[in-house]
Amino acid sequence: MIDYFALALTHGLLLLGAWRMLQRADLDREEPVDPVGAPPAEPAQPPATGPTATRPAATQPGLRTRA
Repeated sequence: MIDYFALALTHGLLLLGAWRMLQRADLDREEPVDPVGAPPAEPAQPPATGPTATRPAATQPGLRTRA
């Protein structure tokens, strides 16, 4: 037999959560972007090479990859 109280309680809590999320004041508001006052973008760093460079995660010792 279906426990109608449990179904009603869980669905009610889901509806309450959805209702509270939809009623948030900041849901549809975005702060304007100020391109004049924005700091300049940092230049991209070239990838590290040499003995101090880190290995990609798939080639670290102890990890296996599928062939």
